[in-house]
Amino acid sequence: MIKFETLNELTLKVTCDGGETFFTKAGAFIGGECYGQKNYQFEKCLLGPQGNPLQAALGQLSRRFTGENLPLMKVSARGASIIYYANEAQHVLVYKLNPGETISVESENILAFTPDCKYGVRFLAQGVISQKGLATSTLSAQGPNAYVAILIDGNPIVLSNVQNGSTLEVDPDAVVCWVGQAGQCDPGFKLDLSWKNLIGQASGESYMMEWGQNKRASVIVQPNERQSGVNIGMDGGSSGQRAHAQQNQSLGQAGQNIGQTLSGLGGMLGGGNSGQGGGLGGMIGGLFS
Repeated sequence: MIKFETLNELTLKVTCDGGETFFTKAGAFIGGECYGQKNYQFEKCLLGPQGNPLQAALGQLSRRFTGENLPLMKVSARGASIIYYANEAQHVLVYKLNPGETISVESENILAFTPDCKYGVRFLAQGVISQKGLATSTLSAQGPNAYVAILIDGNPIVLSNVQNGSTLEVDPDAVVCWVGQAGQCDPGFKLDLSWKNLIGQASGESYMMEWGQNKRASVIVQPNERQSGVNIGMDGGSSGQRAHAQQNQSLGQAGQNIGQTLSGLGGMLGGGNSGQGGGLGGMIGGLFS
């Protein structure tokens, strides 16, 4: 028997009786305890979690092509043990899939899952504007212990139209995952562009994922939006891109950046004089470092 639990919001606790295997994000292990000597081991998944070598190879190719590649390790527990996992102090959410349910999730947000989950990649063909939405990783329940652990930046909110059939709209850059019946919960894609986008006067909310009355799902949203968007404005702004905190740099960093720029200009303009550009850039960078 295997069980996933969230501990202190930021840690995944996996309890094993012995003889179980599961998959986790590579490098996410932070500690463990066994009754007796260590009885669990880690093994890197070179091709993926699929058992069939051909399916694993095809799955690896599709994940690399779509950007949904996830470095995984297989954990084998030979005896009773408790093992802990975390990733960069992100919040951890555990979900147990019911029969027939599928969770669609960004690969970067997957922390762990059990073998009772079938792992794959599905094309949504919606990533025209947002970097998220072209493809998504899927985990479908194939047994009674279909546990999934998800990573979230901050405390999430859950939007659901499963009971009331309401319309849900969510920013693709804030979506972590959505859960529903397989093949019936994929969102539509709503695009709102006008002439204002071309002059840099857009609202910043130009594209949305939308679940209507016939697309029933529970959607998990994080309060930290990813950076994406297409640069179509006259002011160089990206459609849908959010303002972010200004990052102050030191005088030395500024000098190094100027030096790198001059070095690149020397390489482009001078051909054989690139060394001169690099020397000048290095001198300026050295003055400020």
